[in-house]
Amino acid sequence: MSFARIGKPSLRSYYGGNWASFSFSGLLSWLKEHQENSNILSECSAWQEKILENEEAIALSRRDKTIQHVEVFCYASQDLDEDVEEAGALQKNHASVTSAKSTEAADSACLPTEDESLSTASCEIPTEQTPRSDPKNALEVNDVETTGEKENRRDDKTCVPSTSEEETSENVPIAEDTAEQPKKNRITYSQIIKEGRRFNIDLVSKLLYSRGLLIDLLIKSNVSRYAEFKNITRILAFREGRVEQVPCSRADVFNSKQLTMVEKRMLMKFLTFCMDYEEYPDEYKAYEEISFSEYLKTQKLTPNLQYFVLHSIAMTSETASSTIDGLKATQNFLHCLGRYGNTPFLFPLYGQGELPQCFCRMCAVFGGIYCLRHSVQCLVVDKESGKCKAIIDHFGQRIIAKHFIVEDSYFSENTCSRVQYRQISRAVLVTDKSVLKSNSDQQISILTVPADEPGAFAVRVIELCSSTMTCMKGTYLVHLTCTSSKTAREDLEPVVQKLFTPYTETEIENEEVEKPRLLWALYFNMRDSSDVSRNSYNDLPSNVYVCSGPDCGLGNDNAVKQVRLLVFLGFVLSRWCGRESELFFPLEGGKRDKKASLI
Repeated sequence: MSFARIGKPSLRSYYGGNWASFSFSGLLSWLKEHQENSNILSECSAWQEKILENEEAIALSRRDKTIQHVEVFCYASQDLDEDVEEAGALQKNHASVTSAKSTEAADSACLPTEDESLSTASCEIPTEQTPRSDPKNALEVNDVETTGEKENRRDDKTCVPSTSEEETSENVPIAEDTAEQPKKNRITYSQIIKEGRRFNIDLVSKLLYSRGLLIDLLIKSNVSRYAEFKNITRILAFREGRVEQVPCSRADVFNSKQLTMVEKRMLMKFLTFCMDYEEYPDEYKAYEEISFSEYLKTQKLTPNLQYFVLHSIAMTSETASSTIDGLKATQNFLHCLGRYGNTPFLFPLYGQGELPQCFCRMCAVFGGIYCLRHSVQCLVVDKESGKCKAIIDHFGQRIIAKHFIVEDSYFSENTCSRVQYRQISRAVLVTDKSVLKSNSDQQISILTVPADEPGAFAVRVIELCSSTMTCMKGTYLVHLTCTSSKTAREDLEPVVQKLFTPYTETEIENEEVEKPRLLWALYFNMRDSSDVSRNSYNDLPSNVYVCSGPDCGLGNDNAVKQVRLLVFLGFVLSRWCGRESELFFPLEGGKRDKKASLI
């Protein structure tokens, strides 16, 4: 059974679409590409000559409209010489970056197989938690500081191409910068550019629940052998203008100095109830119609505990989440504790964009073909049957298949005229220190900042250290995400101002500042098509299936559910892996099976 999976509308040189990760220079090139893409006015019509009399065409969009309201700020000292380039890079083209005073809008470690152990490079796990894990998924702790080997392994992986077609694609090792910094703690923009390959910046910010659908899929399909993971080490809360750590496990609760002894007992009692709340319907049935925040007030929890449970454990909306939603979210959080670490979350080394590439590698093992720098002009529909029979690419070549999986961003305005999209507000920051000081500078943290105004949305903050292989040493990479109510900058800048202070020379020379210094910032809005029904699209043939881009959720369950739906319908594969001319699904050890029963 043949199929075609159609990705991004333009000539992309990287995997993953809006799930991708970039080096710093790669991100600047992506910004430049987005600006050039927004200036496309004319549509190529040469493909129309390829359409036969008994066929009709569904034209596809050449412009990617999923990214909007892009704004870039550079706060670090811009002593950038023209000769400064990324260490080991073969390409010098960078998108322009504006200063803090003037902005330019561009809007015009491996999971195991089921009988092997998990390698999470770098997590300190209390021994008393291991018995809670399945022995087949026991955690093996590796040394955190062995980054040299990690860098070498990274160079061997399939990476985002950063060279032109005329230049060689040979890997160049990253040169260590041994020069002394001019001033203590001073990080300049030229340093960020020079160490750009140390960065792996995700377009979408997510974490993996340790017992989530994606973890199970990675293990069962054996795609996990291509990836490595780290535990999220801290869950934080922002309360009364301060960032503080939230106790999660039993040991954390009883060791916490933030809670009184009475509060510790109250919290443990409530969390124990949430683990098996279905067995005690009398405790919550009468409160099903009210919000979870109102329900917490009835459980004799102090305001301090209510805040922790609502915003840092359940991570639900204060007004929109029902009692059942909150109890389910709390139960899921607790269920994931202790499988691989002291928190429920894992993060893939080198960024979220590693996961699409991992599926690409598994796809290639079984004969799948991915075409980068290759766009599609139209779908060819047979008038008699009403089914799609082929696509025509930008070379005028006709590619025939029986089934077509198309990303939502590919469709034209005519096809999507009835679709109502939500938007995601995103910010990516480079800072000089963590939002909460600790004994270790290698903390990975998640923080939820509640909305200040009615109608606004809580902001999720994920802070990554250099041991995640996503930023250079001495810096942190911070991702902010929320459902959009305005532009990304309008939604997220108030939170940025609460947590960070702009980088200035005066503060560095005189004294330490309490907040982390903001060195560089990017704001943009991303389309969320995850809840769009297929029936909302106009005149789609029955053998054309739609995949959405990333959603605003913290986990990846929505993407896996889409895969399950496609498998249930009997059609080939997920958005990332597959095999041409044969219907199969990956099993343990990478084996093939023509049954649709795995996922």
